[in-house]
Amino acid sequence: MPNLWDPHAGLAFGAILLTALLLGMVHGITPDEHTWPITFSYAIGSYSTKKGIVAGLTFSAAFTLQRAIASELAYLALDKWFTLGSTVDYIVYIIVGALMIWAAQYISGGRHFHLFNPRHGHDPNSTLQDPRPWMPAVHGFIAGWGLGAFAIIIYSVLAPSMPSPWLAWLPGALFGVGTTIVQALAGGIFGWISRSLGLTTEDIRRISLKTASNTLGWGGLVFVAGGALGLLVPNIAGLSLDTGIQVHNLGHLGISMVLVMVTVVVIGIGTLTREIRRAARRHPPSALEPGTSMYAASRALRESLSRTGPAGARSRDRQDVSRRGRRWRQGLKTAPRK
Repeated sequence: MPNLWDPHAGLAFGAILLTALLLGMVHGITPDEHTWPITFSYAIGSYSTKKGIVAGLTFSAAFTLQRAIASELAYLALDKWFTLGSTVDYIVYIIVGALMIWAAQYISGGRHFHLFNPRHGHDPNSTLQDPRPWMPAVHGFIAGWGLGAFAIIIYSVLAPSMPSPWLAWLPGALFGVGTTIVQALAGGIFGWISRSLGLTTEDIRRISLKTASNTLGWGGLVFVAGGALGLLVPNIAGLSLDTGIQVHNLGHLGISMVLVMVTVVVIGIGTLTREIRRAARRHPPSALEPGTSMYAASRALRESLSRTGPAGARSRDRQDVSRRGRRWRQGLKTAPRK
């Protein structure tokens, strides 16, 4: 089994390619600021499994092209950007963040996006635009220029070990293929989640695009802020916690993990959860109809009461539920016995 934590120079040709492929798959699985925020945003915004896979493939294909080019440059000793260290990452954060904000503006139809005051400017009928198919590719190609533990291994160990300059692009390409396999699967899962919300087609589309818009917009601001912090105060941005886990992206928890967690978990999943609840309030269950089981009726009653706000609204809802309950019992009594 190849050493994925600390591969050494001088590996055999086949071992180099296998190591690159497996490193790419680990890169796609572990939380990475260059992949997960973008894949999540565009896949969830596709609101279907098939389109989610396409979004993941599009992003990763451009990412693969970039890694192949950079791998060739590393073999030819044209990799002087290594000397900039983390500065390259911080610059890439700012560029990627700006692109995320631009994409959010496009999806939201040119309107501003809301996170902390979701009721302000909320209009279920507002114009939301599907992201263009080429958008993930632009993000993938630019995000790939960031430097991390995986990139350093590809450019400084695997690519220079290739026997010929004509083959030097292969480690980067195989690394990208490994990432593509995982990211396409992740894109399909994110797209399936948005499609399996149990809501109307229009609600699913609106929730998915709203989630994508917020994730890209606010996440883009987080990326820009992270990049600016790294350029202005590199000592603070470079702080990290050693976890002792010998898996790259998990071995040290630093600014990259913060970017992933805030963008995907806090903003992305937070927006998705909030929008699902809002859609459920607009479409209350109709379980209190004749022929519905007592379990479903009582469950609908509890859900209806738990969603109400002020006391007056709760009182009106109780009266409404009570009337529907009486109609349901009357229908049960008059129903012919079998």
